[in-house]
Amino acid sequence: MGHYFPRYTELGETYLIPQQPCRFEQAQLLLTNRNVLSDLGLDVNLPQLREYLAGLSQVDNIQPVAMAYCGHQFGQFNPQLGDGRAHLIASFVAADGHAYDMHLKGSGATVFSRGGDGFCALGPAIREYIMSQAMHSLGIPTTHCLAVLSTNQQVMRRAMEPGAVVCRVARSHIRVGTFQLMAMNKDVAAMQQLVELCIREYFSDITSTGEARVFDFFHQVCQQQCALILKWMQVGFIHGVMNTDNTLINGETIDYGPCAMMESFSFDTVFSSIDRHGRYAFGQQPNIASWNCGRLAESLMLLVDDKDAALERFSKVLSQFADDFNQGYQRMWSKKLGLLTWQESDKALLNELLSLMQQNKLDYTNTFAALTNSLHTSPLPTYTLPEALADWVTKWRKRICEGDLCEAHSLMQSVNPAVIPRNDMVEYFIAEFNQGANSDAFTSWLNALKTPYSYQAYPAQWLATMSNEQAYQTFCGT
Repeated sequence: MGHYFPRYTELGETYLIPQQPCRFEQAQLLLTNRNVLSDLGLDVNLPQLREYLAGLSQVDNIQPVAMAYCGHQFGQFNPQLGDGRAHLIASFVAADGHAYDMHLKGSGATVFSRGGDGFCALGPAIREYIMSQAMHSLGIPTTHCLAVLSTNQQVMRRAMEPGAVVCRVARSHIRVGTFQLMAMNKDVAAMQQLVELCIREYFSDITSTGEARVFDFFHQVCQQQCALILKWMQVGFIHGVMNTDNTLINGETIDYGPCAMMESFSFDTVFSSIDRHGRYAFGQQPNIASWNCGRLAESLMLLVDDKDAALERFSKVLSQFADDFNQGYQRMWSKKLGLLTWQESDKALLNELLSLMQQNKLDYTNTFAALTNSLHTSPLPTYTLPEALADWVTKWRKRICEGDLCEAHSLMQSVNPAVIPRNDMVEYFIAEFNQGANSDAFTSWLNALKTPYSYQAYPAQWLATMSNEQAYQTFCGT
């Protein structure tokens, strides 16, 4: 399978605890993402891959580990989290020259399980397989689901459900929570090593030295987080559990547990069953990303001598986060509306649209897809403009006609997807897999999600808003 190696070993066993995954003797490879295999240049022997994922053999005799971290969960600090149902089994250098982790989820209990069984139900595994592929195709930085393994065992969640193991590949598994643990331990040496590891792997253009290096690192992490949230909001993605232990330093999306796509537009949309106060609602995501970065700044204070001066510098970077987001937010809406330049009056035009969308419970994706389609020289009947927007569309068309319509259409099509992993469709196929089926319809739908900005006559159910959106909830896979 190529050259594999252990990773993060310089951090020591305080942060990497040797742990052996469960053995699943009857496990079967259920899904394998061949695009990931091809893109990363992995020459995979599928029977051997099954052995690795089922815990039946080790990758090149590498000792699997559970990674230690802590973090804030819904604003409350938890001093000991860590991989409670996951194992880092190896890393490898891919065809793009970057190192990637190979990480199992649902592979059994570890020292961090806190009483949990360490397993994963099949439903959340299928969700991660679907969502990570869809997010990648939408142009959003993400971890990847390489494979889903059926364990042929049952796990108890709300009821007995089929069990599974997810194999995730990612550029990093270093989280804000990793830094928080080192700060809590007052482990200066490990923190310095971790900062240098992250700069080497993800921010190699940083050339400063001394304490300036720490601030430059923090600034780039904030920029990555800001860019990620803007991409989420562009397509209506709601993460659902933006705790600091689910915030990767390199700005990739991780943990597709209680995530969902916003359909009827509202900044207050929440689908996560455990987010009872809307902390991680659609419109709160930029504020939470900034808050999480603030927790990273608190941790990095360990590496600076003058705390007062450092606080001022970190605060300036966080202020820059807000400025960068506001500028990016305006650019995002400009693109979604096909505005080649932004005028002061465009803010009122946008606010009127969003107000109408919320009042009329208009579908976020379909509304912008219909606006995009309306500028095409031969509009498809698949995407129709809502009647509730008729007067607004007249104003928008007048504004659009001030520029080049072809250029406006091209701009809109680059950011407004025609098809997304809709929640009803995700649940439908999860139910199929839970019943032991893997239909051609699933393959066709997944193939369509690979080209989400391609406008064509998709089946109506692929574009339909949820049948019972108000009652829809998503759950963690633990």
